[in-house]
Amino acid sequence: MRYLTFALPKGRLAVQTMELLNAIGITSILEENSRKLIYINEELKLKFFLSKAQDVPTYVEYGAADIGVSGKDTLLEEKRHIYEVLDLGLGICRVVVAGPPEAKEKLYNNNDLRVATKYPNIAKDFFYQKKHQTVEIIKLNGSVELGPIVGLSDVIVDIVESGSTLKANGLVVLEEIRPISAILVVNRVSMKTEYERIVDMITKLRKVVI
Repeated sequence: MRYLTFALPKGRLAVQTMELLNAIGITSILEENSRKLIYINEELKLKFFLSKAQDVPTYVEYGAADIGVSGKDTLLEEKRHIYEVLDLGLGICRVVVAGPPEAKEKLYNNNDLRVATKYPNIAKDFFYQKKHQTVEIIKLNGSVELGPIVGLSDVIVDIVESGSTLKANGLVVLEEIRPISAILVVNRVSMKTEYERIVDMITKLRKVVI
């Protein structure tokens, strides 16, 4: 029996995922504060590796991992050819349009709008396809909250959990795009070749997901 390989995003989500796997009998093998990237469970023939969250769908699509855990925001942005099989109910947050309160009127009445975001594809889908609104989208990699503050953009599209960062910078949620949570994803070929093992795991996880 070959190893089933999991790609997990580094950080809190990996720990929360392992807690769910513990609940279905897959003992946690992650080591806190370790620099190791790959962990092996010999007994169950499972291999786990940690990667940057944005890279998980890539590892799964190309078969370097059979299974992965990825935020829905990353899946929407990356548009990878993989199966999304189970919402794990972890990492719950929202994708929103945010900005200074006075930007609300411009958001609804003006096409001459600049939008700063780490998620250009999500922003394009929202403004072009759903709102049929022509805007200029500016890709940023760092703190997008700076965009409206320094005059780079009118609004931002970003992930919000509590909203405290927005509030601290004088910004508010102007419009909600969609809720986001962590999704279990599977490689398309692996779903065929390891169908029984993968479906058995999904079935067990479905019972413990809140």
